[in-house]
This record gives sequence, structure tokens and C-alpha cells, in this order.
Amino acid sequence: MLQHYINEAYIAYKQWGAVTKVKDLEAKYPQLLTTPKTLSMNVTQLQTSTVLDLDSVTKASQTLAEEIVLSNLLEKIMRIVIENAGAERGLLILRNDESEWVIEAEGLLNSQKVTILQSISIEGYLPISIVNYVTRSNEPVVLANAIQIGIYTKDKYIRQHQLKSILCSPILHQGQVIGLLYLENNLMEGAFTEARLKIVDMLSSQAAISLENALLYRILEDKVKQRTEQLATANQEITLLNECLEEENVRMGAELDVAKQLQQMVLPKESELQQIEDLDIAGFMEPADEVGGDYYEVLNHDGNIKIGIGDVTGHGLESGVLMLMVQTTVRALLLAGINNPEQFLNIVNRTIYHNAQRMETNKNLTLSLLDYQAGKLMITGQHEEILLVRKDGKIERIDTFELGFSVGIVNDIAEFASHQEISLQPGDGIVLFTDGITEAQNFEEQQYGLERLCEIVSENWSGSSLEVQQAVITDVKDYIGKQKVIDDITLLVLKQK
Repeated sequence: MLQHYINEAYIAYKQWGAVTKVKDLEAKYPQLLTTPKTLSMNVTQLQTSTVLDLDSVTKASQTLAEEIVLSNLLEKIMRIVIENAGAERGLLILRNDESEWVIEAEGLLNSQKVTILQSISIEGYLPISIVNYVTRSNEPVVLANAIQIGIYTKDKYIRQHQLKSILCSPILHQGQVIGLLYLENNLMEGAFTEARLKIVDMLSSQAAISLENALLYRILEDKVKQRTEQLATANQEITLLNECLEEENVRMGAELDVAKQLQQMVLPKESELQQIEDLDIAGFMEPADEVGGDYYEVLNHDGNIKIGIGDVTGHGLESGVLMLMVQTTVRALLLAGINNPEQFLNIVNRTIYHNAQRMETNKNLTLSLLDYQAGKLMITGQHEEILLVRKDGKIERIDTFELGFSVGIVNDIAEFASHQEISLQPGDGIVLFTDGITEAQNFEEQQYGLERLCEIVSENWSGSSLEVQQAVITDVKDYIGKQKVIDDITLLVLKQK
């Protein structure tokens, strides 16, 4: 007990700046002041951190906002909160799959290491009574001297550790507690001032948004991983089948047939397109002999229409598999409620990038994503030009080069992503296509070209979307003649009703 009081006095004199008394205690009671240097360093650190630096807090919030990988985010939250809130020890608590509160991150003031994603039970690691109150009330608990003042003085954990300053703050998202920040400072009383509580509130607000995004991203990654494993299993089965084939050309033919079937199976059905009330839609996709990686999609989720078109580099099974990954990722993100177009595109890119790395392929794709609602179109992503066709058949060409970056080349394309909005009046529409149309060649090796495509679209725009689509495809095939189709031919026509 004497050692406790001597250390208390030592810390207090250190805070007051009573240098003579500090030196006197160090001289008289060196055996009781077992860690005077450590105590001095901690007090100095905590005193220095009491200055509310709004700029540093803003930068800290930006740091959290930029992180979407859960493990990295948890570590950053713990480091930033301890550094800015004046805590000696900090815990980040989240719900596990069984809806139990568990410790997912723990950090100490004097340690560079942050323990993350261990899912440690909270029992024995913090005052349970405080956790219960915060999760029920959605309000923070701030204690200046927990062992001596307040309703928690009899809490087993507080009594066992003789705790002084405690702060437990809820992390709220849409009014629901999704996590807790628990902070301790046993070096001084009243460490968590009103200013520090404001810091924690500011950081908690950003942490809530970042945690929700990171958790959604982890769910997405798990789904993609599961689907990738399924595809890997399918590939293994194909490999076993190939071992039974005697000739290499037979094996290749079987692979390409599988890829063609898969490519056709995931296209939107005619019945799905007819259910979209505001748009008249017609789609067409014909795989090349060697199978490319063309992709188009029209998804209707709660009245929000997500339209996509893309083209994977190269040909063969790898291109087809990568196209399937894009389709799965887009659908999963739409169901997960990711609405920001730039964020949506970047998550698709990260998913394809990591899967391409695992496949050890250098394939990538151009991809444009369009969000439609009530006559408004929002376009993001880099692909071929988009043809905006007005009611009278006049065409405006929209260059998508500045709206994104090729998907799957680098891990992060956030800095390249942007969007463009357009309005559609009745009779207006858009035409989406891949280069299998514009680069189709005749016997003289001359390309079909964008100008000819615009001409056919404009001449036939008074008809339905299906009539426009059929006119273009007929003209392309007439132009090619009996030439071999060397790339997938994909066309999507949408008209505002």
C-alpha cells in the first residue's frame, strides 16, 4: 500500500512541476519507485497529448476513411485513438458471428504492437458493468476516479486493478451500436476531459463509417473467395476430364465450349429486362471462336438499375473466368448496398486485381458502370465511347477515358475514378458496345468502325431497342461476310420510354 501512495505522490508532484519534491522522492524511495523513468515518460506523454489539435484529428479521420481492409483499419483506429485521446490502454470491441461482444484490437501507450482480430472474450479484460450500460443506453461513460467515485466502484475489474480514469464510448452507425471504444488511464485522475471526449466522438463517427465499409468488404471478399474456390474446384474437374482426352485440340475445344456456356448462362434474361418499366432494353452477345471476355449486365435492385459493360483482354478460358468474377462482384456489391460509384468501381478493381494475382495472369479489362434511376444516368469507369442518342436520332459521343482506369492492373484506382451524369427524355437512349463490333474486319481487313455504327444506329433509332440492335448486328455480319469472328460481339441498346 505504501508503494501505491508513494507512486501516487510522485506522479502528482511531477504533474505540478515540483522538481525538488520529485528528486527527494527518487532519492528516499528508489526501491518503491520501481519504474520512475517509465512513469515520468508516461506522464509527460499524456500531458503533451492534452492539446486538442483539430488538424491532426482531421488528418486522423482521413486516414481511417481511406482504409477498407479490416485488419489494417482496426490497427489504425487503436493507434490513433490512444495517441489522440490520452489513453494508457485501449480496446476496440465488436460483435462476433454469434452476436457476442469480443475484443478485436488492443493497444498500449508504450507499445508499438497492436493485437488485432483475436476475438478475445471481454470477461476479465474490462469492467463488464460499464460495457452493459453503454450498449443499452448508447451513451458514453467517463470516470475521473473509478475506484473512489461513482456507481462503478464495486465493479470487480475496477477494484482488482484500482482504476482511475476510464472512458467507454459507443461507435454508432445509423443509431445502432456496432462497436465500443474502451480507454484506461491509470496514471492520473480525470485524464479524459471534455475536449478528449470530443476527440473520441469525432474519431468514433469516422470509425463507424469505415468499420461498416470494411465489414461489408470482408463479407464481399469471403463471398468472392467462396466463389473462387468453387471455380477452382470446377477447374480441377475440367483438368481431370482433360486427362482423359487423347488429343490436345479436343481438350481445348472442350474448354472453350465450357467457357462459352458459362458466358451465356450469366447474361440477363429477356424476362428480367422486360421487368424494368422505364427502359426499353435489348442486348446481344456472341462469343468469338476462341472466346473473349466480353461482359454486360443489367441488374434491378429495389428500383436502382445497375448497367455494366466490359471487355477482358485476350481470349480463352482465363478471360471467360475473369469475366465471371466481374459479374459476381458487381452483383454482390449491389446487394451489399454500395452506392458510391467511385467506391463501387474501386472495390471491383481490388477484387479482380487480387484474384488475377492468385491466378498468375496478366489479364485485365475495361469496364463502364452506369446507374439509372428515373431518367438519370450516372456513368463511371473506362471503356469504349458511349453513344447518347437523342429522340431525333442525333448522337452525342461520350468519352469514358477520364472516368476510370483499366480494372485489375493496380490494386487501387480510386484517384482515377470519377463520374458523369446525363438526363434522358422520352425517346432518348444510349448504346453500349465492345470493340468486337468497331474492330470487326471484312475480307480487305478494313474495320467496321465507329462512324458506321453511329450511322446505322441513327438511321434506325425510330424503331424499338430490339429493332435497332438487330439492324446493327445484321449490318456487322453483312460487313464481315464469311470471315471468322475473332472477338466477342456485344451490343446493348437502352431507350427511355
